[in-house]
Amino acid sequence: MTGQPMPLPELLEHLKKTAALSQVAGLISWDQEAMMPREGAAQRAEQSGVLASVIHAYNGDPRVPEWIAKIDPDPLSPFDRRNIEEAQRAYDRATKIPARLAEESAKASSEGQLLWARARAAKDFAMFVPALKRNIELKREEAACLADPGTDLYDSLLDEFEPGAKAAELLPLLESLRPGLVALREKIAGKPAPQPLTGHFAADAQLALAKTVAARIGYDFNAGRIDTVVHPFCSGNGGDVRITTRIDEADPLNCLYSTIHEVGHALYAQGAPDPYLPAADYCSMGVHESQSRFWENQIGRSRAFADWLYPQMKEAFGEFSLAGPDALYAAVNRVHSGFIRTEADEVHYNLHILLRFELERELICGALEAEDLEEAWNERFARDFGENVPDPSLGVLQDVHWSIGLFGYFPTYSLGNIYSACLDRAMRRDMPDRDATVRTAETRPILDWLREKIHVKGRLLPAPKLIEEATGEAPSAQPLLDYLEDKFGGLYDL
Repeated sequence: MTGQPMPLPELLEHLKKTAALSQVAGLISWDQEAMMPREGAAQRAEQSGVLASVIHAYNGDPRVPEWIAKIDPDPLSPFDRRNIEEAQRAYDRATKIPARLAEESAKASSEGQLLWARARAAKDFAMFVPALKRNIELKREEAACLADPGTDLYDSLLDEFEPGAKAAELLPLLESLRPGLVALREKIAGKPAPQPLTGHFAADAQLALAKTVAARIGYDFNAGRIDTVVHPFCSGNGGDVRITTRIDEADPLNCLYSTIHEVGHALYAQGAPDPYLPAADYCSMGVHESQSRFWENQIGRSRAFADWLYPQMKEAFGEFSLAGPDALYAAVNRVHSGFIRTEADEVHYNLHILLRFELERELICGALEAEDLEEAWNERFARDFGENVPDPSLGVLQDVHWSIGLFGYFPTYSLGNIYSACLDRAMRRDMPDRDATVRTAETRPILDWLREKIHVKGRLLPAPKLIEEATGEAPSAQPLLDYLEDKFGGLYDL
């Protein structure tokens, strides 16, 4: 083979098989949430554990470092060099984590998710505590395996979702949002609230509208599907990217904006340049969240999009309580101190993330234990939001993440908000007529811009550098604060 080291094709084939196994794991996880009968829980936990052990063995295959040692990276493309780096990174993590721990963690995640759903429905945190304790124990053990001596255990978990990030560096960035958000919230507090959307909205009409919106902004239903679940998520990549949403017949905006959020993830996943090789995968969860938050907020909650969405809602539901696009725009951006993160307005959203970031760091380092989490949550929610949590389904049980062992994930949501505002500012410079395309939901130029700047770049660059190259500026919180001040200043006549 001219100019190409022989071990490279073997390594790439191995990486593809590993990715295919991970995709199977994603499918059975999706099935557990969307389709699986309740009595399948014990079998699914066993299946998940066995599959995790196989994937762990693939990542830690001793042939990986042997192949890498024989490859000369100089003549390779940037993508193949990055594939080698990602293979080494996965090998290093896998060889530090015992196979037994990988299997137990996968089983605990599957079992924990089911117990969480039942506890949430019953509004009973005590039902969930045993599963939560098990997940925390396993994550502490995993962090201890991965962390260098004397370093923050939480950082080793954060690195899985935001490679290279450190909590000590993220905290000042995220905390820099707090003064501006609190000040903006206080200025809005004395203003009249816009009229909320009220009425009854049939489930089938909501789902039909959600599909219309998803397709219009670029989601390819030939490469995906939409289903309803307790907690919306997106799963898969390439030719099989599945999204989920949830339906409340008193609140169609929940379904609509959950769908748009997950479509943002899906567009990134459908735009990956290769469905198997790690260099072509998403850059980081912060970048992934930037795509979902951008479509949900900068596009979906914009005044221009309300012009298109309002008649679509009238066609789907008939006459409803809002008088026109201006009223819809105000309603979808209504600022109120609610309990649920996924329903939070843009002013409050990052305050929800800061609370979770704080709590999960304490859970991992041992400063907080599972049985004390509900009390700690309620105390800190009252501190940050000035309201008492009425029941755990509106508090500590609202998010699925800790039930499936996703410790280290939450701060990526706020990173996503920061990155999305940076991308929004740069896109508006490049596309001064963007609002005109949004007003008719002809959003292909927007998707093309994101494909060129973000999607096709895969993991070639670290997340901060990717955003800097896409926007011409190093990422900071200022574009997000400026965007919020401008948007809500106009809405609330500040």
